[in-house]
Amino acid sequence: MWLHDIDGLISADELSLTVDYIASVQLPSGMVPWFDGGHADPWNHTEALMALALGGRITEAEAGFDWLARIQRPDGAWHQYYIGDQVEQDKLDANVVAYVAAGVWHHWLLTGDRAFLERMWPVVDGAIGFVLDLQTPRGEILWARHADGTPWTFALLTGSSSICHSLRCAIAIAAELGQHRPDWELSAARLARVIRDEPDAFAPKHRWAMDWYYPVLTGVVVGDAGRERLAERHEAFVMDGCGVRCVSDRPWVTAAETCEYMMALLSVGDQDRARQMFEWAQRHRESDGRYWTGTVYPDEVHFPGGEQSTYTAAAVILAADALVGASPASQLFVDHESLPALLDTHTDDAVVDRTGD
Repeated sequence: MWLHDIDGLISADELSLTVDYIASVQLPSGMVPWFDGGHADPWNHTEALMALALGGRITEAEAGFDWLARIQRPDGAWHQYYIGDQVEQDKLDANVVAYVAAGVWHHWLLTGDRAFLERMWPVVDGAIGFVLDLQTPRGEILWARHADGTPWTFALLTGSSSICHSLRCAIAIAAELGQHRPDWELSAARLARVIRDEPDAFAPKHRWAMDWYYPVLTGVVVGDAGRERLAERHEAFVMDGCGVRCVSDRPWVTAAETCEYMMALLSVGDQDRARQMFEWAQRHRESDGRYWTGTVYPDEVHFPGGEQSTYTAAAVILAADALVGASPASQLFVDHESLPALLDTHTDDAVVDRTGD
């Protein structure tokens, strides 16, 4: 187990309770729903698997990866939402699909289990192939396909930023296994360039906190540029003493976004403010280790519907590990130089438009 006390904020035993809660919700199939009786999506499911592994629950985490492998579509994708063995929402979201690569690389960093990495390689390879078929010649990645294969017509900044990080994890996996994927490296470089330089490539979502901090969290915007980006809208999104609003014009604070922003701060070297964010996230904690998904201030009403989500619990565990820096995977979201470097590319490099195939 890689959980440690964070002096004055939370103990390893308390963090273990949070991991235990995630495990208690996991189904025999390996799927981790948002909460008992709820649906699952592969992105948040993968987030939960990373937290389970950090808590020493390797068997449960690998059962979750095996579930992903079993239900993966022939085209490499997964549907948006599942309930039990059934598809609830059949959209094929590129970011949801790509995130398996981050989860597999995280698990490898923790365990060094080469057999696991080799077993999951076809899953990652298929997923990334699906995702890159949604990349436009300019470089952004369209949000999704309908279940009939028709692509959506726009890209999202948060999703594309997360995909860029997942792509770099996939490139690292390929390199570790001796696979050669130069097209992945070019695609990641093009995606990073358009995120940095062409904000108009993405649907306008300026109200949403994730569009603000995700380019930094995922290592696309780094260093001074990253610090400047976070500083620009800190006051718009951060409620003092509470955490990060999910949208700038509502007093809706979520623990997961507070923890993600915390890791973005760590990535640009702001340790003090990051610790403060983690402390504020503990306002959402209950004594049994569960975390409320969100809170409306000043009334302190929990939303949505009193939900205590596994993905929120997982975000807290990942943030705690990043803050302490103890596990072999603790730097995955905060030290982006640990991933394969992004190539220096130009807009006139040839890329085939496969989004209409």
